[in-house]
Amino acid sequence: MKFCVIGAGFSGTIISRHLALHGHDVLLLDERPHLAGNCHTSRDPSSHIMLHHYGPHIFHTAHHHVWEFITQFGTFRPYINRVKAIAQNHVFSLPINLMTINQFYKKTLNPQEAEQFIYNIADKTIKNPSNFEEQAISLIGKDLYNTFFRGYTRKQWGMDPKELPASILKRLPIRFNYDDNYFNHPYQGIPEQGYTALINSMLLNLPIDIQLNTRFEDIPFKNQFDHIFYTGPLDRYFNYAYGRLPYRTLDFEKYEGLGDYQGTAVINYCDEAVPYTRIAEHKHFTPWEAPHLKKTVWFREYSRLAQADDAPYYPIRLAHKSQNLAHYIQKARATPHVSFLGRLGTYRYLDMDVTINEALQACQKIDHALKSDTPIPSFFIDPS
Repeated sequence: MKFCVIGAGFSGTIISRHLALHGHDVLLLDERPHLAGNCHTSRDPSSHIMLHHYGPHIFHTAHHHVWEFITQFGTFRPYINRVKAIAQNHVFSLPINLMTINQFYKKTLNPQEAEQFIYNIADKTIKNPSNFEEQAISLIGKDLYNTFFRGYTRKQWGMDPKELPASILKRLPIRFNYDDNYFNHPYQGIPEQGYTALINSMLLNLPIDIQLNTRFEDIPFKNQFDHIFYTGPLDRYFNYAYGRLPYRTLDFEKYEGLGDYQGTAVINYCDEAVPYTRIAEHKHFTPWEAPHLKKTVWFREYSRLAQADDAPYYPIRLAHKSQNLAHYIQKARATPHVSFLGRLGTYRYLDMDVTINEALQACQKIDHALKSDTPIPSFFIDPS
């Protein structure tokens, strides 16, 4: 059978690899000049630092099978993401932990005292948080929320936190010990040779026709393929028939220098008066190389609403249901011989490990459909 896969990020690469291994003809398209989508990395020609061109990507997962799968294709070095935050002219530790609480409130609380303290200042009248702000205040109270989340969230999402769903905040825990590991997952690391090399390794020596710098709109689809797997923006596939779905995009200002600029990989800037959301210094994402690097590169990161010609990064899921999103989902389900997957194709915020896990699950469902001669699903995960 003949398949077309649109998008050479993790979703598209895993699907393409699976189909090719099972003897199918596969055309893999991407409109960018490189593989790996927003995970693309490459060496800076001047400093030789591995750059994350579309923002920092730290791999983390709780799923052993995902870790086992991805580490087949490259060596992963241990890496712990220890984020700092600058707020109100002070440096704090994130995620909020015992150090943060004691720093902020100028106390020396032990874990039990801190837990009781936060319980007392949290707004317990909010029983069922309906938005980001309510979720935050119900967990940590107004002071910590206003300092670390309100301004940063307004910059990151370009809207009042009351308009965002409560689920966004559930990704960032609060800890009553001094653990400043940004993630809770047991498997964490960064590929030694970067993500683009990792993706390339997944496709190596497979009979896949890879066409970069190629827009899917420019390929005549009708009657050419048995099925299409699409990982681009959901609304774009249907030529924005119901209007554009909102996305956030990112702008980066690159700076270069000698030595060490900020002493860590990521510092968040929580005050709304500071226009950028964070600064990432990329030599610190490869600590096994950093001591040998004389130069340094850092990026200021700005978030804004994506326009027609911008690369979409984050789908904006509002606290209330989006009517045009519902129309696109309904239209996708009614479109034969096309499957939508990945962050953009399902219009959901997904971490890398979730994207990989869903793509692996999709491969199983594809096999089942082909063996049983039933239609391949339009969505492998319900995006509603």
